[in-house]
Amino acid sequence: MSTATASVGQRIKTARRQRGISQAELAHPELSDSYVSLIESGKRTATPAVLELLAEKLECSLSYLLSGVTAEQQEELEHNLRHARQALDSGSAAEARTRYAALLADDTLASFPHMRQAAELGLADALQSCGDLDEAVVLLTRVRQRDAAQMPVELYASITCALAGCQRRRGDLTAAVQVAEQLLAGVRRPVWSEELIRLGAELLIAYAERGDLLRGRQFRGELLAAADRLGTAAALTVAHQAAAVLAVETGRGDEALAHVERAIAAQAELGDADRLERLHGAYARIALGVQPAEAEKWYRRLAGAHAELTARSATAAEAADCTANLIRAELLLGSAEGAKEHLTALLEQIEGLPRNLQADVHLLAGQAMADLGRRREAVHELAAVAAWLEEAPATRPTARAWLTVAQTLQALGEPAHSVAAYQRALACIGL
Repeated sequence: MSTATASVGQRIKTARRQRGISQAELAHPELSDSYVSLIESGKRTATPAVLELLAEKLECSLSYLLSGVTAEQQEELEHNLRHARQALDSGSAAEARTRYAALLADDTLASFPHMRQAAELGLADALQSCGDLDEAVVLLTRVRQRDAAQMPVELYASITCALAGCQRRRGDLTAAVQVAEQLLAGVRRPVWSEELIRLGAELLIAYAERGDLLRGRQFRGELLAAADRLGTAAALTVAHQAAAVLAVETGRGDEALAHVERAIAAQAELGDADRLERLHGAYARIALGVQPAEAEKWYRRLAGAHAELTARSATAAEAADCTANLIRAELLLGSAEGAKEHLTALLEQIEGLPRNLQADVHLLAGQAMADLGRRREAVHELAAVAAWLEEAPATRPTARAWLTVAQTLQALGEPAHSVAAYQRALACIGL
């Protein structure tokens, strides 16, 4: 039996023998040797005061007697946990995944439930960043079910939010809605908090992507009102971001821009420059669709956001998403050559991107090649997009991608393939 899995009494006995002292010597003068014997055999439970006394006499830490982990081992676990988080925050998702997995393979981590949960949630974040959404869902589901009874409400809400987000991103919108509604729509729903606002934002986006727009509009009002009452910058940021997604799906572009402006104003109070730049990028992307005549203005804003993200060592996915928006602006400006320059760099790193972002890149490449008159290359890129869309879930974003494929194929003089793509777009929205 390892020291970490032994009982408190066994650890006291082992430490006493290692120091070559008897039970009577350990007990004297404060305790009786019979009392020490009962503790070592597990027949009596030592009080906290007695454990502190024995730890002092045995020249070991109280945490060692309680958990079997030395102070040095605990410090090393904390050190490794910090380094794993730093790797994830700096965009090194693969390194973070390796570090978190190594931590969870260490038996001593089981003695510290809070650190174990932090490592599991960190691993789930790393898996998401690496595009391994199925594995992240399995992990988060296990943690949520295992620790539900003793888990604080805020932590439970955080895990539920992460799980709903993973399910939504992999296209399982029904599961995402169910897991979020289970907490938010229950008769015993906790009072709104920042974590519950984040979960509500995930639910609102899932409604929008699933096409449940009436339900989404009803819930949007409740979510925004709750964020206003709470009044924190974080709550207002995520609530208005989600409301912007719903507004886009319902064709209310100006309303979407207004929500992103509110999110930007709230985020500016938090001082997270990376997140603020992402919001500026989201604003510019929406604006490209709402105000295409001002594409040059939004291109400049996107170029600035891209430079900021690059300077701050953003993740590959964040930088690629911003570059993709730059390409959209170039295409709107009629600069297919400029779009091609950005695409060349993006295609070189495409293998390391999430699959949905890879599909976006191929779609933009198809549009750029079509504008350049390079028909064969355009059809090849669009075929790559169609292959991915065939396996993608039937969501509104998927329908929009099929529509773009259809329109581009039609412009290329591919009527049969174009009609098939139009049919797939209609099928995605139930028509």
